[in-house]
Amino acid sequence: MHNDDFLTDPQSLVIHGDLDWDNPETDDTALAPAIYPASTYSARDSAEFAEMANQPRHPRYYARYGNPTQERCERLLARLEGAEAALLMSSGMGAMSTTLFSHVRAGDHIVAQTTHYMGTAKLLTDLLPGMGVEVTLVDQRDPAAFFKATRDTTKLIVLETPSNPTLTLTDLAAIAEFARSRNITTLADNTFASPINQRPRDFGVDLVLHSATKYLGGHSDLIAGVVCGSRAAVEKIWARSIVLGTNVSPFNAFLLLRGLRTLPMRVARQSENALALGRFLEAHPAIERVHYPELESHSQHALAKRQMQHGGGVLSIELKGTPGDASGFQAAKNFVAALKLAKHAVSLGGVETLVVHAASMWEATLTPEQMQRAGIAPSLVRIAAGLENAQDLCTDMEQALRR
Repeated sequence: MHNDDFLTDPQSLVIHGDLDWDNPETDDTALAPAIYPASTYSARDSAEFAEMANQPRHPRYYARYGNPTQERCERLLARLEGAEAALLMSSGMGAMSTTLFSHVRAGDHIVAQTTHYMGTAKLLTDLLPGMGVEVTLVDQRDPAAFFKATRDTTKLIVLETPSNPTLTLTDLAAIAEFARSRNITTLADNTFASPINQRPRDFGVDLVLHSATKYLGGHSDLIAGVVCGSRAAVEKIWARSIVLGTNVSPFNAFLLLRGLRTLPMRVARQSENALALGRFLEAHPAIERVHYPELESHSQHALAKRQMQHGGGVLSIELKGTPGDASGFQAAKNFVAALKLAKHAVSLGGVETLVVHAASMWEATLTPEQMQRAGIAPSLVRIAAGLENAQDLCTDMEQALRR
């Protein structure tokens, strides 16, 4: 229990939710968190040393096991996702790989959706099968496909909603309910939505993961990942993390905690900007299709209204082809190159608007068939809205489309 358990609004929570008022032996009442660069800590005697060594996730034993700055950030992250505990790690993929390795071994089976972040997809289709873990990929739009794919050896169902880069949704409640009936653990990547727009645990999902590099950090200046869940589940993942060495740096934990202070305000503005861009681009004659869950034209708009607060800060568009460029591939490349305000860069969730031509980015690592299965059209451009003025962003898109 916390002295501030009455806090329910996310904006109040991100400012106060990491303070440990109940523990006078810590310095967590400092309004600005301290950065602890120490790699190791001394004990007063052998009894205290034994306690430090044997207490899971002790923040003052050895930095690979935990850190006071990290602990303070984890406290807030857990509360944002409505979880008992959180584990902060070195990157989103560090969090994903550590979580998967802590739940499956050779002979086990995973059900996952076809469309995932590229790093997760490689982990599921290349690395894990090579270690004797079977993976079945299904269409995330069809909950029944997940049900049919499960086996007696299924240990984990892996979800990502909205998914990258086509903003396709997965029905969290339906899959979580089925998984509970079969004692299968569910893991949802909530990076695109953020806990401001969606909390998978509210729908029964066991573990929630983020690339904290994106919305949680929000300033394009850190790399980190986090997984949230029950205390027992997170300690199980922590035990694997100290073997894999996926611990976060104290400075990145500090930057993340600072970024979290403005998370609700940033995400609200980014969601507003994405919706404004979506409506503008959907009406533009040069655009074939806009993918954004909050638009009424999105095929899963009703599901978005059920499980999301807003559509999030990311949308993707498909440009129309021309007689000399039927697929729209060159048109998309030209559009991205002509933008002035929006920057051509990977990642998302920062204060600046970023765009990526997906087919150009992934053509070296994915075959045309794999891109087609993932819904990545040659003309698809992913737009991660920042905090700029929405009209300025629309003006920039308009001039780029004209050129």
